Amino acid sequence: ERDRLTVVCTTYPIYLFASSIAEGAAGVAVERLDTGSASCLHDYTLTMEDMKKLDQADVIALNGAGLEEFLEDALKTSAAQIINCSEGVELLESLSHHHEDGEEDHDGHDHGHWDPHYWMDPENARIMAANLGAGLEHIDPDNGERYSANTSGLDWALHRCGEDAKAELEGYSCLLDPNLITFHDGFQYFAKAFGLNLLASIEEEAGSEASAHEIVEITELVREYNIPVIFTEVNGSDATAKAVARETGCQVFTLTMIMGDGPDEPGDYLDGIVFNVRAIIDASHLSYLTKQEGAA
Repeated sequence: ERDRLTVVCTTYPIYLFASSIAEGAAGVAVERLDTGSASCLHDYTLTMEDMKKLDQADVIALNGAGLEEFLEDALKTSAAQIINCSEGVELLESLSHHHEDGEEDHDGHDHGHWDPHYWMDPENARIMAANLGAGLEHIDPDNGERYSANTSGLDWALHRCGEDAKAELEGYSCLLDPNLITFHDGFQYFAKAFGLNLLASIEEEAGSEASAHEIVEITELVREYNIPVIFTEVNGSDATAKAVARETGCQVFTLTMIMGDGPDEPGDYLDGIVFNVRAIIDASHLSYLTKQEGAA
């Protein structure tokens, strides 16, 4: 009996894809770190449970693109083989909202040069899945055929998911408000994939409001573009969004970054994309009704 192969995934999307690709593969265990509990991985600290998993890992599957700074020290001492899921992905520059002059930039606000949240575009998710499948085939050729077949099935599902989402949004194009203001900068991949315009994104520390200057800036944008809905992230802070809502009367909806499976999360990756598309459509519907009332 061959030794059990343990694959440890650093994020929830990688865990979902790796679980799908390894389904039915003999002797393979897929686990994940507890990163779904944090809304921003720059503030993440490895738990004792995480350390144990990393210690026993034969393979560590990374998001890459600078997301896993918290792992740097652990990786130096790990004997595990690494799969970097970001290989071949066209990364977008980070949108992290800049502060007023003289105001210090907190670690949580700046993801470095590239935006690491590339999985929010289903086409990038297909590249992630392909990297995972190829990596596992190379490391564990005994299960190669199984990995290959499962990767093909996953690729088709992710392609279908993106196409269906585009078609659903196109069906509402007559009332779609393409302008988004979000409270997580990672939604730019989602916006680009589906032809939406990300006007602004605010990164804020958990539980704290953005600066007065930022609130004024967002308030002015909401008024200028007559935006009836702004979007917070399922597990993120909504303090600033509520402040803007009080100022402008706009409503606050939520989108998901598909980072965990908490009680408010939609579940798997495909459900997450659908959840976001429906939220955009619901917001656009509200926008349409608001503008009709204003015109009446």
